[in-house]
Amino acid sequence: MINNKKVVIILPAYNAEKTLEMTYNEIPFEMVDEVILVDDSSHDKTVEKGREIGIKHIVEHKKNMGYGGNQKSCYRKALELGADIVIMLHPDYQYTPKLVPSVAYLIANELYPVVLGSRILGKGALNGGMPKYKYIANRFLTLFQNVLMSAKLSEYHTGYRAFSREVLETVNYEANSDDFVFDNQMLAQILYAGYEIAEVTCPTKYFEGASSINFQRSTKYGFGVLATSLKYRAQKWGLINYDIFKNKK
Repeated sequence: MINNKKVVIILPAYNAEKTLEMTYNEIPFEMVDEVILVDDSSHDKTVEKGREIGIKHIVEHKKNMGYGGNQKSCYRKALELGADIVIMLHPDYQYTPKLVPSVAYLIANELYPVVLGSRILGKGALNGGMPKYKYIANRFLTLFQNVLMSAKLSEYHTGYRAFSREVLETVNYEANSDDFVFDNQMLAQILYAGYEIAEVTCPTKYFEGASSINFQRSTKYGFGVLATSLKYRAQKWGLINYDIFKNKK
């Protein structure tokens, strides 16, 4: 715990057998209370590896629920376990668990309710091997969203995220897509609800074995991001009401 706040790590996994142990071994267990692995019907031995290395809480999807669907299961389980701070780590070792203390302390000390690990602050993205087309798309989409959502984030597309319990109990993430645009919709919900978001510089690694969506799915994600931004602005202007912006409380 940190400041009497329970810290839970969630690992949304799909075919992460080869990298799960590396990720798990770098988790700072001196401050982390629980680890949850949610396996999205992998074709490899992700679940078996999770049990082998000692992960206590493992949720198995019998059919593939998608990246967003996986996260929904992660957050449900974390809240069920009484988490005060929930930190998402991708078990493909693309993001280092060594940043967990930094992001956790920002929330535990009630400085910010949401913290993102940004690949764009500094030179982490390109130095880590991010494909140039993804970098260019990242910059364009981020600019578009900052303008429409009146925000100043360095990026909206990182998978390194930490949330307070209050945020997860407020925003209606269950109404979001089960696909990759879930991440973007959730940040839109958080900003719409009036929460501040902090960012810390985050190194990242692109390598064989690290999960990455292909060009076709990236394009679909990009259009989803544009749609999310337009919905946010339309909602702010009172032109239409979307379910994703109706808070749970």
